[in-house]
Amino acid sequence: MSARLRVHDIAHARAGDKGDISNISVWVYDPKDYPLLKKQLTAERVKAAFPRLIRGEVLRYELDRLHGVNFVLHDTLEGGVNRSMNLDSHGKSFSYLILGLELDAD
Repeated sequence: MSARLRVHDIAHARAGDKGDISNISVWVYDPKDYPLLKKQLTAERVKAAFPRLIRGEVLRYELDRLHGVNFVLHDTLEGGVNRSMNLDSHGKSFSYLILGLELDAD
């Protein structure tokens, strides 16, 4: 049986938005955990985890020197801050959702 942990066990996140695009950066606390995060927290994984929330493309940018990844989530905010009735029109909840994803520690 493999050991499981959640992204929040090894990293923290920040969120931003512009229009209907949410931007989530995930940074490991300890650089030794970056290879695990980079290998398992892919754009495909994030999109597959939240198919009803992320309707557009998910891009991932690797920031190797800073030990983090940046996700750009398209078509996620129901039109954005000024157009949406969404309670989280800024997309801040996406950082918490991503931090809750499980990783295989082995």
